[in-house]
Amino acid sequence: MTVDERDAAKDERVRAFIAAARLEAHTLYDGVATPQRSCGIALAETFGRRTAPYQALRRGGLTGCGECGAIVAGRLLIGEFFGDPDPTGAVTPALMDAMQAFEAKWRARISRGAAAGDSIVCNVLTGQFPVFKSPERHRFCTDLATEVATCVAEVLAERDVFAREEPPVAPVPRGAS
Repeated sequence: MTVDERDAAKDERVRAFIAAARLEAHTLYDGVATPQRSCGIALAETFGRRTAPYQALRRGGLTGCGECGAIVAGRLLIGEFFGDPDPTGAVTPALMDAMQAFEAKWRARISRGAAAGDSIVCNVLTGQFPVFKSPERHRFCTDLATEVATCVAEVLAERDVFAREEPPVAPVPRGAS
C-alpha cells in the first residue's frame, strides 16, 4: 500500500468515525430506534465512557439552572481523552489545545434557536419552548446533542486519537431497555 493509499484509508476511517459518532448520539438522544437517553448519557455512550457521572448533566444539572448537559459532556469527554491521569498533574498542552478547539467548534455551530443572548444555561435554551416535553424542544435538544458529538469526534480525529486506540464509538444497543 502506498503512502497516498494509506492516507486515503485513514481519511475514510476518520470520516466514518465522525459520521458514526453523529449518528450514534442522534439515535441515543432521539429515542426512536432505542430507548431515549439524556444528553450527557447519550454523549458518554457514544464515546464508550461510563455513564453514571453523566446522568447529573440531564437538564442542565437536573435543575435546568446549569449549562447545557450536552456541552458540559463534550468538555468532560475532551478531558477524559486528553487530560493528565495524574490527579496532581498540570493541565497538559494536549488538553488545552483540544479544549480550545472544542470550544471554538461548538460556539460556531450550535444553534440557540430563539433563545436570548449567548447563554447556554439549559432553562434559557429550552425556555423558548412553552412545553418542555414538546416535540419541538426534543428536536432542538436532539440536534444540539448531535452537533456536540460531532464536534467531539472532530477534535479526537484531528488529534489522531486513532493512533493510540480504536475509535471510541460504541454500537447502539438496538431495542435495549
